Amino acid sequence: MAVYPAHDRMLDALVMASPWLLLAAGFAFVLLTANALWPRRHPLLMFQSLLAGLAVRETAVHQLVWQLPVVVVLALLGGLAKWPGAVGAALAVLAWIGLAALFEVARRDAAHVRSLRGEPGALPAAAYPGLHLLVPALAFVRRDIVVQRRVEFCTIDGHCLRLDVFRPRAPGQLRPAIVQVHGGAWISGFKWAQGVPLLGQLASLGWVGFNVDYRLSPRAAFPAHLVDVKRAIAWVREHAEDYGVDPSFIVVTGGSAGAHLAALVGLTAGDPQYQPGFEAADASVAAVAAFYGIYDLTERRRSLGRVARWALERWVMKARYEDDPEAFVRASPIERVRPDAPPFFVVHGGEDTVIPVEGAREFVERLQELSRAPVVYLEVPGAGHAYDVLPSLRTAATVEVIAERLVALHREHAARQAAAAEEASVSTDLGGERIEASARQEQA
Repeated sequence: MAVYPAHDRMLDALVMASPWLLLAAGFAFVLLTANALWPRRHPLLMFQSLLAGLAVRETAVHQLVWQLPVVVVLALLGGLAKWPGAVGAALAVLAWIGLAALFEVARRDAAHVRSLRGEPGALPAAAYPGLHLLVPALAFVRRDIVVQRRVEFCTIDGHCLRLDVFRPRAPGQLRPAIVQVHGGAWISGFKWAQGVPLLGQLASLGWVGFNVDYRLSPRAAFPAHLVDVKRAIAWVREHAEDYGVDPSFIVVTGGSAGAHLAALVGLTAGDPQYQPGFEAADASVAAVAAFYGIYDLTERRRSLGRVARWALERWVMKARYEDDPEAFVRASPIERVRPDAPPFFVVHGGEDTVIPVEGAREFVERLQELSRAPVVYLEVPGAGHAYDVLPSLRTAATVEVIAERLVALHREHAARQAAAAEEASVSTDLGGERIEASARQEQA
């Protein structure tokens, strides 16, 4: 009998507080939506704004699905009986209008990205699983691929570096591989949390993916990060037979700081200063797919900003820009572009508040000027930084198009290899015939 009075008192308290709870909910919903619509660009606020707005921007419908029941329940409890509740409900409706706008921008972005597919007649991109858009967590537990976690590939300076392997369930011939490098401003980040949609999609198409660790600042100073990524690529090539990988076709990809490192991997092939102790190993790549990266650590084109420059000098480079500007030049992919660069696929969001899109445009322009290989630039107009971390409309479209381009690139590579093998076989046969003819002539 004592339970019911306590229950009743709790319910009465909730009813009395419902107008104020509804006001608080509406205010919170408006703040979340406003931050997603107009993210903060101040260096001291941008990362907090990014984290708070990422899910709202990319999963606007999901936000509505959980916000709507909250408002309905509080309204049924009497939240609309007083002015705070009415104001809260109005704020919630305003937030939902903003969510609808975010969804529409995302839908347009996805359509824009898909319009940039390959040439007419090319094989269509495999569709990204629609169920993952409804339940984003499914991207991290795909049933159509096998994921092997925490495989050790190196121990250096007391750090045990590991990688996760994504591969198809069905056995097959030698497969193309892709190495994913996580972001996090060179000081943080987790391999299990980034690049998963693309790795999962490619694994479902027959590729083998490797999501790798590397040493982080401030404990490690550049170029330790780059050295570790190259060491991982060399390890993949060395263990290609174990994982069914074609060692002649390994692609590197990454986002943010990971894109910076991936770009440098592609532009510094064979440079011994970035392969200490494994100078003879092959750490070259067949292509680079760089997502929302920073490609210029100098101030030759624009200011880095006081906070970004301070962090680079103090934590990452461990050198002052004025004292050693060449160190920043060497660490800038835009300064390392060369004619024999591998094919590049560069992706950037037009609304990136962390790494401005202008840097990606300049990098692509530089690549197109100097590189003999294909350069593909994909700018997603309404996308922010790290938008592809979660399965979303934009993520699905981007993954489909990049996967399609990479599959086509590998198909061309395989065709060239087959043609070269056939030509070698013909040459061998002709050489054998010449030897036999010569022998017959001598006998005659």
